[in-house]
This record gives sequence, C-alpha cells and structure tokens, in this order.
Amino acid sequence: MADISFLLLTFFLLTSSITNEQGIRRIMPQISDKQDQIHEDVNQRNMLRILVNMNDDIYITGAEFTVGKEIKNKDIAFELKDIAKKFLENPNDSPLYPEKDPKDCGGDVGTYMVSKGVISLVSDNSTTYKTYILVQNELQRAVNELRDELALNIYGQPCEKLAPEERQSIEKAIPLNISETFNN
Repeated sequence: MADISFLLLTFFLLTSSITNEQGIRRIMPQISDKQDQIHEDVNQRNMLRILVNMNDDIYITGAEFTVGKEIKNKDIAFELKDIAKKFLENPNDSPLYPEKDPKDCGGDVGTYMVSKGVISLVSDNSTTYKTYILVQNELQRAVNELRDELALNIYGQPCEKLAPEERQSIEKAIPLNISETFNN
C-alpha cells in the first residue's frame, strides 16, 4: 500500500504543472562608480508624468495635459495607452510633445528620428498591486504598438517575429524610457 501511495504521489508531482509568478521585465540601470550623481535636466516638454495615488486614481500631467487629467480605473485601458502612444510618437512634431533627434538605429531602420520622451511614473506605496500592474501593462502596450507599427512598415511583420538584430534596431528607434519612483 505504501509503494502504491508513493508511486501515485510521484506520478502527480511529475505530471502536474506549478504556475510560476511572472514579474515585470525591466533592465535596471547600472550602479555608478562615481560618488556624485550626474543630474541631467529633462526639458519639460519631454516629460509625461503619471501619478497613481493611494485611492488608485491616475493623474497625468505633461504635454497637452498641463492642468492635469484624472483617469478612473475603468477607462485606463483606453486612455492611458493612447495618451502614452501619442506622447512618444509626436506624429505632427508638435511643440507640446517630446523633441526628436536623428539616431542611427542600424539594420533596415537606418537613421530614425528617436523621441526624447520620458514617462515618469510615481506610485504611492499604498497603491494596489493590481492598479500598478495595469498602468505598467498599458505603458508597455503603447511602446509595443509603436514598435509593431514601425516593424510592419520596414520589415512587413510584427516586432516579435523579427530576427534578434532586426528587433534591436526597432528597440533603438522606439526606446522604453520609464522613470519609476514611489511615494511614502
């Protein structure tokens, strides 16, 4: 009886799957060897600020939202992605949106006008994990859509199906510039 129990236990352990929690893929900046930190001023038009408060309300300032815009959670899937995408893309070279600099991105992309836009995400320590992840997903989705559009125009297929060197050139052209801080 003990042998059969052991075999059944072993069988179920080997055949069942254990779900792994997935984190957010981010590349953290390298620690500087220098004692004093270099402070780089960012032009205000190049900054989109997103604040998530303790009530999980999202407040956006920057670009055309100089007075601020509050977004309730139910509308986030539609509005935040579109706002971030429009901010990073600056399709009409508006002076309200980020500046662009020509940069050699390599591959078939060549020299591309890369946005200097930075998204500053400030979350309260009391923000729920669900809202924090929701905001992160929408920002990542905005960047992914911009990358896919560029990849379709140049290579004729979405970014995820590209060869690694082609994907790197697309990522250089559409960088993910998110600065995150937490408030106590």
